[in-house]
Amino acid sequence: MDLELLAALRTAEGSAALAAAADVADGEPLAAATALRARGIAPELASAALTQADLRRRAVGKFGAAADTMMFTRAGLEQATRAVVADRRAARLAAAGVRSLADLGCGLGSDALAAARRGIRVHAVDADPLTAALAAANAEAAGLAGLVTVTCADATTVPVEQFDAVFADPARRRAGRGRVMDPRSWSPSWDFIGALPARVPRTVLKLAPGIDHALLPPGAEGEWVSVDGDLVEAAFWCGPLAEFPRRAILLPAGRELTGSGVEAAPVGEVGAFLYDPDPAVVRSHLVAEFAAVIGGRIADPEIAYVYTDAPVDTPFGRRLEITDVLPFSLKRLRTLLRDRGIGRLEIRKRGSALEPEQLRRDLRLSGSAGASLVLTRVAGTPTVLLCR
Repeated sequence: MDLELLAALRTAEGSAALAAAADVADGEPLAAATALRARGIAPELASAALTQADLRRRAVGKFGAAADTMMFTRAGLEQATRAVVADRRAARLAAAGVRSLADLGCGLGSDALAAARRGIRVHAVDADPLTAALAAANAEAAGLAGLVTVTCADATTVPVEQFDAVFADPARRRAGRGRVMDPRSWSPSWDFIGALPARVPRTVLKLAPGIDHALLPPGAEGEWVSVDGDLVEAAFWCGPLAEFPRRAILLPAGRELTGSGVEAAPVGEVGAFLYDPDPAVVRSHLVAEFAAVIGGRIADPEIAYVYTDAPVDTPFGRRLEITDVLPFSLKRLRTLLRDRGIGRLEIRKRGSALEPEQLRRDLRLSGSAGASLVLTRVAGTPTVLLCR
């Protein structure tokens, strides 16, 4: 995709090519391309339309039916905010009284569109000309061009003080280098991003889930978001937008757990039930709060598994019933699994250096029964938990 092809796809001829591509995109790629050319569509336009059809199909998981009218690049789709996350963020901004928003590093425009749907006027910028053009096209396709202005610009040049709030999503990837872990090498860098709350108190920063808690601006809220159990992002809510020190949010259900992020869970014995907390709970440092909700405890101060003696229903973690607890011994474990006829094994771990797939091979499983195996530590000792 380039600017010239994007312009071609937005013409009447391009719209026809996109419609035709949608009809044949499920078939074999060469046959699909041949079918489009047979309809008189130029090869380059046919290729671009087929690429969009493929990306739109992939994007349904993030954007739902809206994906059918959006324009994408592969990298842009991968990095775009899921609609369910963007919608919740926009609702929170609107509830806080935000009426104008500077969106720095807007990407394909997911957050800008969500904010505009809440009646917020958005000034979106992206440093990449093609990305900015795609965001503008997506705003127009959504009927939101009147509320979303997209500019190709360096985020550091935007007069952010003119807006009620700022949303910033720094680029954390480089072509040929993949993910950039050092915040100083993000674009814009952390020096600029971290200074935004002092300029505009109502600032929201979208960040990688692995962000260091120490980077939280004073008084800000650190929020970690999972969607269907997958940890997808962290966000720092600054100034008057902050409500709690830490928050874990589980989408699409909208379940939330809040707390200080510094509490320590009580330590005790392994119980009859093990809970593997949702990754948003773990990454937000809310394991102690989770344990308090279910009346649980941990068995090692460094391991985020929680135990109870009786089953408790909770959306914040997966519950397993423990049948056996034993110190790790390959020979003893192999014998136990053989005696139980266990040939199907789900293996999960925390605090163990063992590689699950290598262990699976070493166990030489046979039998028709299934079980879950947890590799962990209890009071510092490598331990195996066999579970239902």
